[in-house]
Amino acid sequence: MRLQHLAAGIGFSLLLAACASSGGLHPNGTLTDPSTLATGRSLARAHATEATWPAQDWWTALGDRQLDQLIAEALRDNPSLAIADARAREAQSTVVEAHAARGPRVDAGAAISGARLPPTVLPPSAGGGHFLRAEYGYASFNWGLDLWGGKKAAWEAAVGAARAADVESRAARIELSANVARAYARLGYAFAQQDVADAEFQRASEARKLTAQRVAAGIDSQLQLRQGDAEVAEAQRQQAVAARAVDAARSALSVLLGKGPDRGLAIGRPAVLRPAAVAVSANLPVDLIGHRPDLVAARWRVEAAGRQIKAAKTAFLPNVSIGAFTGLLATGSHNLFELPARFYQVGPSLSLPIFDGGRLRANLDRRDAAYDMAVAQYNQTLVGAVNQVADDLSSLDSLRTQAEAQQRALDAARQAWQLAEQRYKAGVGSYLEALSVRRQLLQAEQGMAALKAQQVDASVQLLAALGGGYRPRDSAAVPPAAPTSPVSSSDHS
Repeated sequence: MRLQHLAAGIGFSLLLAACASSGGLHPNGTLTDPSTLATGRSLARAHATEATWPAQDWWTALGDRQLDQLIAEALRDNPSLAIADARAREAQSTVVEAHAARGPRVDAGAAISGARLPPTVLPPSAGGGHFLRAEYGYASFNWGLDLWGGKKAAWEAAVGAARAADVESRAARIELSANVARAYARLGYAFAQQDVADAEFQRASEARKLTAQRVAAGIDSQLQLRQGDAEVAEAQRQQAVAARAVDAARSALSVLLGKGPDRGLAIGRPAVLRPAAVAVSANLPVDLIGHRPDLVAARWRVEAAGRQIKAAKTAFLPNVSIGAFTGLLATGSHNLFELPARFYQVGPSLSLPIFDGGRLRANLDRRDAAYDMAVAQYNQTLVGAVNQVADDLSSLDSLRTQAEAQQRALDAARQAWQLAEQRYKAGVGSYLEALSVRRQLLQAEQGMAALKAQQVDASVQLLAALGGGYRPRDSAAVPPAAPTSPVSSSDHS
């Protein structure tokens, strides 16, 4: 009969479920299908291959052992990684908490207390005016049955969020590695600028000295001398700018390494880095999903948000829990452990939200909005990632063309300097003419150094855009890539 009463109660509760309804609420977000992002024309000049993804230690291809050591140091000591790791541990603790909520709970306790009630409240025959002592102990058991899978969905949401946090922790390491490599390339370029600035100062000083001699001989006027003074002063300014660029690059590296400014001063001059050779997949948008950590993390966020919707929907349904309570209670001189001191209670309970002022609907609406936000963020990340790769490839292609043209200009400037120097030694041309040609050569060398640094920087950015060597730890680390909906439309009726 009791089971019949419970079944009747559940059936009656289902009839009342319309009192607190989730009808009309649903998410609107739709995941972008990566195959719809056209890249054929943009990547037409890229070398497509089946083995294009960066290695996990991609920076070794740049060819500088000091850079390898700096990246290893940054990955060990940079405090921002500790923040990312702490977030991952925090998310994992939420998984444990959500899993624990799915099982039963057992509590126990004991206490002893005493009190004296005045006879004005309780007659002496009932203990008034005497000190009364009470002892008790209890144990309780409660298990909320997960009839509709709400607790399981909440646990799955926590798992998804934890996996996203773990991937984001690894993404932070990839980003840090790329930032160290880029800062190191800037340091190398700053030294190259310093070389050009020193050479320009030497050229300007020699030109000014020669001009002073020509003024003394009556060949040139004070105007040319003052122009020479201006060139020397400008060259000194450029030396100061170049020295500051070296200091700034070293300071940036100190921050990335998680060390004080003196650490940067100990970094030697970088070797001439060679841009990493990078190609792209023939099916870039689809293949990119499993190789970009930010995309993997965003996809897990979508999965977690979908599970949260399911958990929120089950709150509208009746809930059955099983509870038991037992204990011992004794007062006065009675023995707590006597058989008559026992008491207990056991039985199932049923609860159903009928009217809550709209709190459950507001919570579900918030979960729907969170899902739409997660989907939009995933779509935005996907579109941005595909376009970033295409833009980085275009940048590398442009820089390659610029470097080829700059090399021709540099070769021509070197030949012009050789001819000017030969003319001067033969007594045909003036030394001032030769120094002017030398300035053009220095400018061409500076332009080439800048382009080489930009090529390294662009190749590092492309490596990071292709995932920076990210590899899932296991097959379950990447969520389904196909567009899905967390719930069907019928679930909201």
